Amino acid sequence: MSKLFVPSKQALTQYQELKTLVENRSIYNLSHCELNIFETHQASEQVSLKFDDLVFTAMLRGKKVMNLFGNKRFEYFPGESVIVPPHEEMLIDFPEASQQTPTQCIALAIDEEKIKETVDLLNEKYAKVERHEQWQIDPKQFHIKNSFEMANTIDRLVYISKENNVAKDIFANFALQELLLRLMQTQARVLIFDQYMQYINTNRFAHVVKFIKENLAENLTIDKLSDMACMSKAHFFRSFKREFGLSPVEYIIQERVKLAKKMLTDPSVSITDTSYKVGFQNVNYFCTIFKKYEGITPTFFKKSVGGI
Repeated sequence: MSKLFVPSKQALTQYQELKTLVENRSIYNLSHCELNIFETHQASEQVSLKFDDLVFTAMLRGKKVMNLFGNKRFEYFPGESVIVPPHEEMLIDFPEASQQTPTQCIALAIDEEKIKETVDLLNEKYAKVERHEQWQIDPKQFHIKNSFEMANTIDRLVYISKENNVAKDIFANFALQELLLRLMQTQARVLIFDQYMQYINTNRFAHVVKFIKENLAENLTIDKLSDMACMSKAHFFRSFKREFGLSPVEYIIQERVKLAKKMLTDPSVSITDTSYKVGFQNVNYFCTIFKKYEGITPTFFKKSVGGI
C-alpha cells in the first residue's frame, strides 16, 4: 500500500459547541481566499454545498461519498483532494460519520483574480517547454492524490489562516500561489505520466516517459534522456522538475518502486531478483528506497500481499 500524504487534522469543535452535526463550519477570511473547515458528526445523505469561487478541498478525517457534475459519484478519503468549479453543486453522503468517528474536510475558496494572476505569471515567466501548451487548472483532473509537498502547503495555508498576524495576508498569498502551482504540476503528472500515449507525438516529455517505463532495468542517464528530448542536460532537468514537481531521477525511482510492487506479488520472484530487474544494482539500496517511498520494507510488503 502506498504512502498517503494527509494534511494535519485540525482540533475538533467541542460537541456542545457545534452549531450543527452535519457540515459544522468554521470560516477564516483572507484577502484572496476563504478557508472553511467542515465537520460532520452523524451519518447523512445528499448534503448540498456550493461556492461562488473555485474550491480546493482536502479530506482530513473520515470518508465522504461525493457526487459532482450530475453523475460522477466517488469515495473521498484523507490523502486526496478535489477541485470544484465555481457554482458547481456538491451532493455529499457521510455513510460512516458519527460522534466517535466524525469527518473533517477543508474547503479553500480561491478568488478568480488570484488564480488568473498566478497562471499569467507562470505563462509569462516560466513558460512550458511545448509552445502550444500553457499553465492552467484542468477541470477534468478534479480528484487527485496529494503529494508530500502539497500536503505541507495545505498545512501551511491552514496555519497562516488561523494565526493572529497582521502580515498573514502576505504570507497566505505566497502559500496560495505555491498551492496552485503544485496543483497544476500534479494534474500535469496525471496527463503525461499516466496518459503519455495520448501525447506521444505532441509532448517531448511524453516520449521520454514512454522510454523510461519501457527501460526501467537499464541505466537511465540524464544525458540519454535529455538527448531524446532535444534539450541540454541542465534545461531538461530544470524544465522537467518545473512542469511536474519532481526531478527526472525522482520519477525514475518512483516508477522502479511501482514496478517492484507488482513483481513482489509473485511468490516465485525474490526480493534480490526484483531489485535487479527494476534497475537497482544494490539490494540494500533498493530496500532503503522502497521503505522511503512505501513506508514498509520489501519483505513486509511481500508478506502482506501473499508474495511469500
